[in-house]
Amino acid sequence: MESPMETCASAPFDHAKADVILRSADGVEFRVFTLFLSLASPFFETLFGLPQASNGTSDQEMKDGLAVIAVSEDSKTLDSFLRFCYPSTLAEDPSLDNLTEVLSVLAAGRKYSLDLIERKVCQALTNPKVLETEPLRCFAIARNARLKHETITAARHNLRQPLIPLLFAEIDLITASDLLALLTYHKKCATAVQALMKDFKWMTDHYVNLNSCLWLVGRTNDSYYKDHCCEQGTDKRFFPWGTPPLAWWTTYMQEIYELLQDSPSGDTVRTATDRTVQKVRSANCADCSGRVREAMTEFSNLLALKVEEAVALVCNSPYSTDRS
Repeated sequence: MESPMETCASAPFDHAKADVILRSADGVEFRVFTLFLSLASPFFETLFGLPQASNGTSDQEMKDGLAVIAVSEDSKTLDSFLRFCYPSTLAEDPSLDNLTEVLSVLAAGRKYSLDLIERKVCQALTNPKVLETEPLRCFAIARNARLKHETITAARHNLRQPLIPLLFAEIDLITASDLLALLTYHKKCATAVQALMKDFKWMTDHYVNLNSCLWLVGRTNDSYYKDHCCEQGTDKRFFPWGTPPLAWWTTYMQEIYELLQDSPSGDTVRTATDRTVQKVRSANCADCSGRVREAMTEFSNLLALKVEEAVALVCNSPYSTDRS
C-alpha cells in the first residue's frame, strides 16, 4: 500500500533555508530551524547534538538535502507546539482557547521538555471566560494532566453549576473516583453554605441592629413608609431580628436557599439578586423601588462573601493531590 501523499506545512514552517524537516504522523512536513528548536527544548538540543554518520551507512531519511525526522504528533498538534519554539516575531504563540487541543499540546510539551507550554496550558485552563462556561471540562483536563492548582480552581468554578453534571466529551479523561470526589466536594460546600441560611448572626453582626436596615421591614424608626404597598413575609425561617421582613425579601431568601443547595457559589447569590431587584422595581412600590438596588447590592455582596468564605473552608484534598 502506498503511503499517503506528504504535504508541506504553512508558514513559517515552509522556509527555504530551514535545516531539518519534521514529518507529522499524518504526513505533513514542517521545514524548521534546528537553532530555534534547540534553544527552546533541551530534548531537541540533545537530539540535534548527536553525531551524524558520515560514511554513507546511515539509515537517516533525507529529502532535498535535509534530514527528515518522523514524530508521533499530528500536524495540528505539531503546528501549535512549534509556534511555542519559534521567536514571536516569526510565529505568535497559539491561544489554546480550544480545550480539545490542550491535552495533545501539553503532552507534546512534556515529551519534548518545553516548560513554556505547561505554563500556557495552565493559563488556558484558568482563563475566566473558559472557566465560566466550561468549568467541568477544565476540571477533567486539569485533573488528567495532574495540574493541582488548575484542578482546584476548576472545581471551585463548578460550584456555580448544578450538582449533577451533564454528559461532556472529556468525562473519559477522569476516573469514577475523580468524579465522585468532585461531587462530594460540591455536596460538602452546599452543606457548609446552608448553615448561613439557618443562623443569621453574619447578618445581624454586619448591620448591628434593625435600624441599620429598615428597608428590610419597610418602615422608618417610628412608622411604616407612607406610600409603602409591599406585604410582609410569613416564613419565620427568615426573620433575622424576629421581626417580619418584607415579603419580596422573604421570597428572595427562599429562592436563594433552594439555589445554594445545588450551586453553592457567590455568583448564585448575585444572579438571584439581580432578578429580585427587577421584580421589586416592576411592582412600582414608591418606597421599595427607589431603594432596592442600593440596599440589595450591599446585602448580596455580604451574603456572597459569606458563601465564598464558607466554601473556602471546605477541604478539597481528595482530588487536588496528584495521582500516583
